[in-house]
Amino acid sequence: MTKIKVPYIDQSGRYPTGCESVTAVMLLRYLGCDITVDGFIRNCLRCRAMEQREDGLYGPDPNEFFCGSPYDDEAFGCYAPALKGALERAAGDTFAFVNETGTSIEELCRKYIDRGMPVVFWACINMRKEIPGPEWKLLDSGERFEWTSNEHCMLLVGYDENGYWFNDPYDHNGVIFYEKELTEQRHAAQHSMAIGASKKKI
Repeated sequence: MTKIKVPYIDQSGRYPTGCESVTAVMLLRYLGCDITVDGFIRNCLRCRAMEQREDGLYGPDPNEFFCGSPYDDEAFGCYAPALKGALERAAGDTFAFVNETGTSIEELCRKYIDRGMPVVFWACINMRKEIPGPEWKLLDSGERFEWTSNEHCMLLVGYDENGYWFNDPYDHNGVIFYEKELTEQRHAAQHSMAIGASKKKI
């Protein structure tokens, strides 16, 4: 078994939809960055509000913005490109962040976990089944977008032959183990999104 010890932060209460921000800050603190979740949201995460109009719901592209506010339990979340940008703003020039969307979990473990580096990882809340929807029109283009509900972001910190260990910020889950096949299914349901980190070469 390989497992990395990373400072744990819980999202319960203050950050009901803030799993991405809380997970990012766990990684940043592991990397030695002195940052709070509130500071990350305020200074690094680009958020944009949802808008209810006469012809339906409008919202941002989650690849570019957090959809709503992490402090709002009616908000949605953001995808890997948006969170990667926030991590880069937070960490400055010391670390490089890589959008590893589409990379297999086994490869993520070889590439990062085996080298002592946790991975930002998307799956589903408590590994529940994904739910299609809701839909909205993108604010900038008017194109139809479909969210996949039960979206969740955690920090992958370890693995063994049966599954994977996560710092899971949801509902005091702490460091939790999820079975391999189920994790792979829920990760795929959320577009196989992940972000890796490495120290920049000088």
